[in-house]
Amino acid sequence: MGKQEGLYDAVESLQNLLVQFATGGGSEDDADEYKRLRQLLLDEPLTAKRLPRFVRTCRDLGQFWQFIKYEFRTYADRRQYLWNEFRPLLEALEGHTKSPADLAVGEALKAFEPDSVHELWQRALARRIEDPEGAITLARTLLETVCKFILDQQDVAYDDGSDLPKLYRATAESLQLAPSQHSEQVFRQVLGGCTAVVEGLGSLRSRLGDAHGKGRRGVKPAPRHAQLAVNLAGAMATYLVETFRTRTGE
Repeated sequence: MGKQEGLYDAVESLQNLLVQFATGGGSEDDADEYKRLRQLLLDEPLTAKRLPRFVRTCRDLGQFWQFIKYEFRTYADRRQYLWNEFRPLLEALEGHTKSPADLAVGEALKAFEPDSVHELWQRALARRIEDPEGAITLARTLLETVCKFILDQQDVAYDDGSDLPKLYRATAESLQLAPSQHSEQVFRQVLGGCTAVVEGLGSLRSRLGDAHGKGRRGVKPAPRHAQLAVNLAGAMATYLVETFRTRTGE
């Protein structure tokens, strides 16, 4: 079971425990289980900020009971309230765990060296919702790392301070992915689009990422911007990795 699947199960278990407790059910072990699940989810950046406020403020079931028994008098109202409060976090985690693209990219990068590539991908995924700026920066760093590693493996010299578009162009040429290296119009068009995507990611990171300071009118990225940047970076990184492995027979 992956980390996000484990977090989803923990949130669902906490929700079910509180629903049972608030409606006259539960067991003697619930007090300790509540503390364990609460601490586990507070320690995880992916879940800590999205936990319902009453979970963050109620350190034990006694405090939770003092909150829920006066706030909602009927069992039906308590159930509905708790389901509504946990739904955004469960849906967010469900999106993380069930995206075919996330899984496919993760598998491709997990088999690639260095290990930092897969780690960057996991960190970018984890920050897409709660830290869009950080996720956008990590998306660019992921591609930069992949490009530099491939260039190193192929003994292609580059300036370590080169920006992402320059690194990508050098990597594309080394893998015969540059538009100018193909005569078929359709391949030139697709590969040119790949170049445009990478250049766009570089600009997006400079505009919306957290790598540079912002003035009072700085644009703050939304989770959808981070989703776009991370997904595009993941797709391009996977394409480069798979091409490199095919060319080298690894």
